[in-house]
Amino acid sequence: MPNITKWRVGEPPIAASYVLPIASHVSQARVLGGYLRRLSRTIDDVVVVDGSENAIFDAHANAWGNYVRHIRPSIRTTNGKVAGVMTGLACARHEAVIVADDDIRYRRAEIGRMTDLLSAYDVVRPQNMFVPLPWHARWDTARSLLNRLSGGDWPGTLGVRRSVLLDAGGYSGEVLFENLEMVRTVKAAGGREAVELDLFVARRPPSARHFLSQRTRQAYDEWARPVRLAAQLTVLPASIWLARKKGMPALLALAALGIAAAEAGRRKDGGRKAYPATSALWAPAWIAERAVTSWAALLTRLLLGGVRYRTTRLKHAATPVSALQARIGKAK
Repeated sequence: MPNITKWRVGEPPIAASYVLPIASHVSQARVLGGYLRRLSRTIDDVVVVDGSENAIFDAHANAWGNYVRHIRPSIRTTNGKVAGVMTGLACARHEAVIVADDDIRYRRAEIGRMTDLLSAYDVVRPQNMFVPLPWHARWDTARSLLNRLSGGDWPGTLGVRRSVLLDAGGYSGEVLFENLEMVRTVKAAGGREAVELDLFVARRPPSARHFLSQRTRQAYDEWARPVRLAAQLTVLPASIWLARKKGMPALLALAALGIAAAEAGRRKDGGRKAYPATSALWAPAWIAERAVTSWAALLTRLLLGGVRYRTTRLKHAATPVSALQARIGKAK
């Protein structure tokens, strides 16, 4: 765990906004109550955009309404998170905005650094670390380590300059990989991105059941990055070929290579402070998972027209950069 300076009594709130989009079928009043109260003492403007049904919305309003701004989404999008984010951005009181899922847990030093970075950059991507670490969080941590070697992992939180995204006309709510869509939109509008590999923000792991349900959906995100998807699609046939031609030693060598790559990601930019020494050992499991689920994502697109999202299906993972540049250029 990184060393983080704790909040001290008497420190003024940080001049920034925090936008939390949620939509829950069960009350999150107790789960989020303590965190939101701490946030309200740490950051000047906390906005919870709540798309929950009426009874849940009212329970949240009663629990949190004294120390956060609790509002409904003002727009509708197929990907409901985007509606929540854009509603929160529209009413945020500060230029520097932190957008975070409900499983993210910031501390004061991390918020301060995000805000400092947003004075120089237009969108900021930190890195997540799971706290605590059940087996499935260790499994998914291997993905984070490998991604740190290829442009950084994609966390459940971003920092963004409010005016840049609003001036770009917002970002699409008709795609699956909404964080990538936001970053691409900001960059297409001329904004600068900071990928902070040494800025670690805690994330609560999902249940094992939810983790398992997300395997194909996460693989489907790679439709937004066709080169990566193509590379992942080669892993399964290549492994079968290796097993037939070279036997088990070749597969063990491939697994060792995956562990070495994940360990390199763990050691990069201070990662050893955030990720346990055993994290890289889970890399072969994640690689094997993605070798299978990438083919499931391909078939889902070809046979079903998209991946299931709530009561519908989303075909597109993200908008191509060229299309975003054309849209924003035309609007200007």
